Amino acid sequence: MRAGPSQEEIRRQNLGALLRYVHVHGATSRAELTSALGLNRSTIGALTAELAAARLVSERAPRETGRAGRPSLVVRPESARVFAYAYSIESDRLRAARVGLGGVVLDRRQAARPPGAPPLECLPLLAGLRKEMHQSVAEDAIHVGSGVAVSGRPRRPDAAGRQSPGPVPDRPDRDAVDDGGGSGSEAALEVALGEVLSPDRPILVSNAADASVVAEHVRGAAVGCDTVIYLHQDGGIEAGIIVHGQRLTGRGGHAGEVGHMVVQPGGRPCRCGSSGCWETEISEHALLHAAGRGGSAGRDATLRVIDAASWGDAGAQAAVCQVGDWLGFGVANLVNIFNPDAIIFGGTLREVYLAAAARVRSRLNVMALPAAREQVRLRTPQLGEDAVLIGAAELAFGPLLADPLDR
Repeated sequence: MRAGPSQEEIRRQNLGALLRYVHVHGATSRAELTSALGLNRSTIGALTAELAAARLVSERAPRETGRAGRPSLVVRPESARVFAYAYSIESDRLRAARVGLGGVVLDRRQAARPPGAPPLECLPLLAGLRKEMHQSVAEDAIHVGSGVAVSGRPRRPDAAGRQSPGPVPDRPDRDAVDDGGGSGSEAALEVALGEVLSPDRPILVSNAADASVVAEHVRGAAVGCDTVIYLHQDGGIEAGIIVHGQRLTGRGGHAGEVGHMVVQPGGRPCRCGSSGCWETEISEHALLHAAGRGGSAGRDATLRVIDAASWGDAGAQAAVCQVGDWLGFGVANLVNIFNPDAIIFGGTLREVYLAAAARVRSRLNVMALPAAREQVRLRTPQLGEDAVLIGAAELAFGPLLADPLDR
């Protein structure tokens, strides 16, 4: 029989639980920590003292409470000192942020992604953004690692999907990303990311939708949700899915490719090789095609169609209605399958949903089972465009939160 955890293992688990709580909830009194974590006052005092000695948290007396007696000390994450770098490789731009413990965005940068440039060719630009941000970092700051979120990255077949209880992954997958080739190019990019962006610290790579759903589950529109689906469009359609508080990765790491759910057999050819995929009906290309507009798809082109619809352009309005109807069609299927608490529309799907919310809800009411649709909430990201960056940072903070003293 396996022996129970040692006192040292229990202490480290409790340190991680306390740091995680403060990281997620912000400044918290010792009294609240005692109640929330189920530990006694002396244990909480010892744990906070140890984390403070490691410069991960600080303790201060609260402002005047008006109550009699000695006030409980307040524990705060050292957001300005303890940080992670977060990067987002998107279809038309590159973004970088320095995110402090507690999810505070301390600094951010952005650059255009050269048209057609694979991720490997974007690394010098990302490194330049990192260099700009690093110039303002204090000498005593603690850099815990980096997270990279990539739009349109296929999930790698050997993804392990290691997850621990709670909304923030303890040991995120070291997935690779795709630069247009096969598994070898994915591995090469993962190595290059580490060498260029974080040579002396861990670097964790994720799909943009997976990163975003983590962020919204921890800090945004899905806080308190048991099951949530984050639909993300940036070129393709992807989903980050959390079921019973756990991120769903699938056996081989391919879960979440909802854009390739077939909704119209014999429909338009899809880039995946099939036909009639959901992506062919709700993508940026589909919106432009329905509006009778040529040119390249993308964020700006999508916004122009939606803006034209708001000003009464009949062709644009018809296109928004058509895409909104198909968006609701797929959402209804997802609601029937997963029975989620919430579905969040991110990337350019946010704008499509806001413009066609009535069509989406109408299709949902017709197709989804009443027991499932009556409770689901349709939302846009509370964290806005920061969701993907904050989610990438959460991946980087995962190992620290799992074992604060293992640095």
